[in-house]
Amino acid sequence: MASTTKTKPRAPRKTRAAAKSPVAKSTAGKSSAIARLPQPKTLVTGGTGFLGAHLIRQMVADGAKNLRVLATSAPAWLEELGVETVRGSITNAEDVKRAVEGVGEIYHLAGRVSREQDDARAMYAVHVEGTRLLCEAAREAGVKSIVLASTSGTIAVTEDRDLIPGEEWPTPLDIISRWPYYASKFYQERAALENFSSEGLRLVIMNPSLLLGPGDERLSSTKVILDFMARKINATPSGGLSFVDVRDAATAFRAAMEQGAHGERYLLGAANWSFEKFFGRLERLTKIAAPRFSFPSQLAVTGAQVVHALYKHWKLAPPVQPAAVEMAEYFWYLDSSKAEQELGFAPRDPGETLQETVAYVRENFLGGEAFSA
Repeated sequence: MASTTKTKPRAPRKTRAAAKSPVAKSTAGKSSAIARLPQPKTLVTGGTGFLGAHLIRQMVADGAKNLRVLATSAPAWLEELGVETVRGSITNAEDVKRAVEGVGEIYHLAGRVSREQDDARAMYAVHVEGTRLLCEAAREAGVKSIVLASTSGTIAVTEDRDLIPGEEWPTPLDIISRWPYYASKFYQERAALENFSSEGLRLVIMNPSLLLGPGDERLSSTKVILDFMARKINATPSGGLSFVDVRDAATAFRAAMEQGAHGERYLLGAANWSFEKFFGRLERLTKIAAPRFSFPSQLAVTGAQVVHALYKHWKLAPPVQPAAVEMAEYFWYLDSSKAEQELGFAPRDPGETLQETVAYVRENFLGGEAFSA
């Protein structure tokens, strides 16, 4: 009678390739290998500008990875920091589409600063149309958060030195509509809110005052310091300004990315000073005499317009812009307590900011000690 005993089947022999294969090891081991998805990138538009450069350097110093900048050119320092650059313009839809691919969050700092009426169209294209393109492309690419750089000038401009506007202050359109830069920034905020407000998206608007501090290679913000030290300012305006250190603004922008609320605006300022006080501080720091007199507001503006027209007629660069003189007759004071409470904004002493701005301008634009006295 034949035996009915069943033999136990042998396990298949592993091939050498299978034995060495990571997949084979994971199958026999405790867990299976899972392919890692690429981490979303952080995009910075305007990353080669005054604020953008400080923002990127701060993030790199703190160990941030996967940074990308949209810029028309790639300066050497970006490459040295290992930051990816997408070459292109914020006003070109294809460039923007390439820039937002694989991005999870955006710092939108790209802008154009000018007080010339002739630049109104160009500023509208960058601030309004460029922002619309970016928001639409970001939404389609799955970007979740945008921190937008606007300006305190869309909120905090008054004719009264005793008023200190906060974020709920109504936009002074009757004032800012005469200056293309501030008008275009106001419409930039609206374009961003209209095009990046769907469920699950977060847009935070930052409204810094005049940015001062070291590193303004293009003099986009610190030209007033250069003009003072070069003795180009002959009278003290009757208005007042607010300013903030660019490094403190960069830190606040990063905090806004982490904890800023959707649709909210945050004013950033370290000091509200009259121009008389501002120039007095500069006089003590630079040993250069501040202007000893001031003109009535309308006379100052009219005089600047006449000088500007004459220089334009002679095809020379005018020493003063009428819009700048007119702006300086207003008060740009602000209340930044909301940013302090919600973002932990803690600006450094404004005297330190002025001192370091003066040192930078002197070293890089005025030949070191040549203008120290």
